[in-house]
Amino acid sequence: MATLEIPKVTRRRFNVDEYHRMAEIGVLLEDERVELIEGEILWMSAKGSQHNACINRLTALLANRLGDTAILSVQNSIRTDQYSEPEPDVAVLRPREDYYETALPSPADVLLLIEVADTSLAYDRGLKLPLYARAGIPEVWIVDLTNEVIEQHAGPADGAYRSVRHVARGQTITPSALPSLAIAVDAVLG
Repeated sequence: MATLEIPKVTRRRFNVDEYHRMAEIGVLLEDERVELIEGEILWMSAKGSQHNACINRLTALLANRLGDTAILSVQNSIRTDQYSEPEPDVAVLRPREDYYETALPSPADVLLLIEVADTSLAYDRGLKLPLYARAGIPEVWIVDLTNEVIEQHAGPADGAYRSVRHVARGQTITPSALPSLAIAVDAVLG
């Protein structure tokens, strides 16, 4: 039996402007849970109650502690480059008078990104974390709900983070850019 040779398929990457245009004309619906990663429009996994509760705890903790020293952005887009506009669960941003009304935050605006992961752990580690490192995001936390640990990734270089620390229950975690902000892991995990 002869085998068929499958021709090489070339993917077409979308840039951020095209992605926004698709939303404007209704190709992408406002409530669709998608994000642009390296030119591809990807569906985000569904969030369960544990995931939502963790984001709510983080939001309350950070909002109370940050005050006006930073802007807390929850499940909003950041533009890492021409082909990627991820939506981290939580972003702590440099203060700006317009609250990023005139332009999405860029990597230079980010003090800390947080991804909450249960079913999305492989996606967050394997796809988003390297994207953030290549963009020069200084620090990313992955809250691993399954293993009850927060992974603290810092020092981006050559598409990876040089420093990785696992912080467990009973310990505190402090963002490098905000050294006075020590957060109990138990307060994040509930």
